[in-house]
Amino acid sequence: MSAYQLAQLNIATLLAPLDSPQLADFVGNLQHINGLGEAAPGFVWRLQDEAGDATALRPFGDEVIVNMSLWHSLEALGDFVYRSEHVEFFRRRREWFGRMAEAASVLWWVPAGHIPSLQEAADKLALLRRDGPTAAAFSYARPFPAPATSPQPG
Repeated sequence: MSAYQLAQLNIATLLAPLDSPQLADFVGNLQHINGLGEAAPGFVWRLQDEAGDATALRPFGDEVIVNMSLWHSLEALGDFVYRSEHVEFFRRRREWFGRMAEAASVLWWVPAGHIPSLQEAADKLALLRRDGPTAAAFSYARPFPAPATSPQPG
């Protein structure tokens, strides 16, 4: 097993309130899609609140929802996002979420066992937006491999 895991954050600006008819299909499938993710090979952890999802957490503003998770590898995350039932909902994202002018997702490597905070994730997204893809914060389009060395004990 690798000494590192892949962290991912994505944010989305809602086109309507979560309790609106426009978002009913999205909200109605959250538990199912989250369950698929948790059962996917390579899944480690996902951000959630008492309701079992993260829709109530709004660190990027009242209209912006977050999704954050950890995976054993970029391939495992990609298999879930693009090669599972999740892809059908991913393709429908424009029905529910507005286009963002800046990067809306970021990937980064963390030492195995480390659970990133929302502040850490926000800092990584800001780093990607400021500097573009680097080994510290990157995108699906320009991924970086896990560090070659083991993390130093904290």
